[in-house]
Amino acid sequence: MIRSIRGVRVMLDSDLAAIYGVSISRFNEAVKRNKNRFPADFMFQLTAEENASLRSQFAILETGRGRHRKYRPYAFTEHGALQAANILRSTRAVLMNTTCGDAAGWTALVAW
Repeated sequence: MIRSIRGVRVMLDSDLAAIYGVSISRFNEAVKRNKNRFPADFMFQLTAEENASLRSQFAILETGRGRHRKYRPYAFTEHGALQAANILRSTRAVLMNTTCGDAAGWTALVAW
Protein backbone atom coordinates (compact mmCIF):
# COMPACT_ATOMS: atom_id res chain seq x y z
CA MET A 1 0.00 0.00 0.00
CA ILE A 2 1.46 3.33 -1.03
CA ARG A 3 1.09 6.03 1.61
CA SER A 4 1.98 9.69 1.80
CA ILE A 5 4.19 10.44 4.82
CA ARG A 6 6.11 13.72 5.17
CA GLY A 7 4.79 14.67 1.76
CA VAL A 8 6.57 11.71 0.16
CA ARG A 9 5.02 8.62 -1.37
CA VAL A 10 6.32 5.60 0.55
CA MET A 11 5.68 1.96 1.32
CA LEU A 12 6.19 0.59 4.82
CA ASP A 13 8.60 -2.21 5.60
CA SER A 14 5.72 -4.54 6.45
CA ASP A 15 4.13 -4.02 3.02
CA LEU A 16 7.41 -4.58 1.20
CA ALA A 17 8.18 -7.67 3.28
CA ALA A 18 4.82 -9.12 2.24
CA ILE A 19 5.45 -8.30 -1.42
CA TYR A 20 8.91 -9.86 -1.36
CA GLY A 21 7.75 -12.91 0.62
CA VAL A 22 9.90 -12.49 3.73
CA SER A 23 9.14 -11.73 7.37
CA ILE A 24 9.36 -8.13 8.56
CA SER A 25 12.23 -8.99 10.88
CA ARG A 26 14.24 -10.62 8.07
CA PHE A 27 13.49 -7.71 5.78
CA ASN A 28 14.69 -5.14 8.32
CA GLU A 29 17.70 -7.28 9.18
CA ALA A 30 18.79 -7.29 5.53
CA VAL A 31 18.29 -3.54 5.29
CA LYS A 32 20.35 -2.91 8.42
CA ARG A 33 23.17 -5.11 7.09
CA ASN A 34 23.18 -2.99 3.92
CA LYS A 35 22.52 0.43 5.48
CA ASN A 36 25.03 2.09 3.12
CA ARG A 37 22.72 1.28 0.17
CA PHE A 38 19.83 3.23 1.69
CA PRO A 39 20.53 6.97 1.92
CA ALA A 40 17.99 9.29 3.58
CA ASP A 41 16.11 9.85 0.33
CA PHE A 42 15.59 6.07 -0.03
CA MET A 43 14.20 5.33 3.46
CA PHE A 44 13.51 6.78 6.87
CA GLN A 45 12.15 5.56 10.19
CA LEU A 46 8.78 6.91 11.29
CA THR A 47 8.70 9.13 14.35
CA ALA A 48 6.69 8.06 17.38
CA GLU A 49 3.97 10.57 16.40
CA GLU A 50 3.80 9.29 12.82
CA ASN A 51 3.62 5.72 14.07
CA ALA A 52 0.84 6.58 16.53
CA SER A 53 -1.08 8.35 13.78
CA LEU A 54 -0.67 5.38 11.50
CA ARG A 55 -1.87 2.95 14.17
CA SER A 56 -4.88 5.13 14.97
CA GLN A 57 -6.03 4.78 11.35
CA PHE A 58 -6.79 1.11 11.95
CA ALA A 59 -10.22 0.74 13.52
CA ILE A 60 -9.55 -2.64 15.10
CA LEU A 61 -6.22 -3.61 16.62
CA GLU A 62 -5.49 -7.21 17.45
CA THR A 63 -5.23 -7.96 21.14
CA GLY A 64 -2.80 -10.26 22.86
CA ARG A 65 0.87 -10.64 23.45
CA GLY A 66 3.14 -10.37 20.43
CA ARG A 67 0.47 -8.83 18.19
CA HIS A 68 2.08 -5.41 17.87
CA ARG A 69 5.45 -4.27 16.63
CA LYS A 70 8.12 -3.36 19.16
CA TYR A 71 9.89 -0.93 16.87
CA ARG A 72 8.81 1.97 14.73
CA PRO A 73 8.42 1.00 11.07
CA TYR A 74 10.65 2.14 8.24
CA ALA A 75 9.23 3.90 5.20
CA PHE A 76 10.78 3.35 1.77
CA THR A 77 10.55 5.66 -1.20
CA GLU A 78 10.23 4.23 -4.68
CA HIS A 79 14.01 3.97 -5.05
CA GLY A 80 14.37 2.39 -1.62
CA ALA A 81 11.67 -0.17 -2.37
CA LEU A 82 13.44 -1.25 -5.53
CA GLN A 83 16.83 -1.23 -3.79
CA ALA A 84 15.39 -3.61 -1.19
CA ALA A 85 14.82 -6.16 -3.96
CA ASN A 86 18.56 -6.00 -4.69
CA ILE A 87 19.56 -7.08 -1.18
CA LEU A 88 16.96 -9.77 -0.52
CA ARG A 89 17.43 -13.37 -1.61
CA SER A 90 13.82 -14.50 -1.66
CA THR A 91 12.43 -15.92 -4.88
CA ARG A 92 9.96 -13.07 -5.24
CA ALA A 93 12.63 -10.41 -4.64
CA VAL A 94 14.88 -11.95 -7.29
CA LEU A 95 11.94 -12.17 -9.70
CA MET A 96 11.03 -8.56 -8.96
CA ASN A 97 14.63 -7.56 -9.53
CA THR A 98 14.72 -9.16 -12.96
CA THR A 99 11.34 -7.80 -14.10
CA CYS A 100 11.50 -4.23 -12.81
CA GLY A 101 13.07 -3.15 -16.09
CA ASP A 102 9.81 -4.03 -17.83
CA ALA A 103 7.62 -1.92 -15.55
CA ALA A 104 9.08 0.99 -13.67
CA GLY A 105 8.86 1.77 -9.97
CA TRP A 106 5.60 1.81 -8.09
CA THR A 107 3.77 0.31 -11.05
CA ALA A 108 5.87 -2.81 -10.78
CA LEU A 109 5.47 -3.06 -7.00
CA VAL A 110 1.72 -2.47 -6.98
CA ALA A 111 1.27 -5.12 -9.66
CA TRP A 112 2.71 -7.71 -7.28
